[in-house]
Amino acid sequence: MYVCVCRAVTEQHIREAVQDGARTLKDLCLNLGIIRDCGRCARCAYECLQDARGGTRPGHGKR
Repeated sequence: MYVCVCRAVTEQHIREAVQDGARTLKDLCLNLGIIRDCGRCARCAYECLQDARGGTRPGHGKR
């Protein structure tokens, strides 16, 4: 699924960035360019980041 349409960033790109050491939205912004244009991807990118890190999201439990 595309997370950031402006920069053509997918969930897979975020998972790979996490594997390469990304830990925050700022890391994703610096490495993938997300959130720089319209910013509509911020929430989805954060959720994908948390999932890739093995974290939890409110109401979703641990995956």
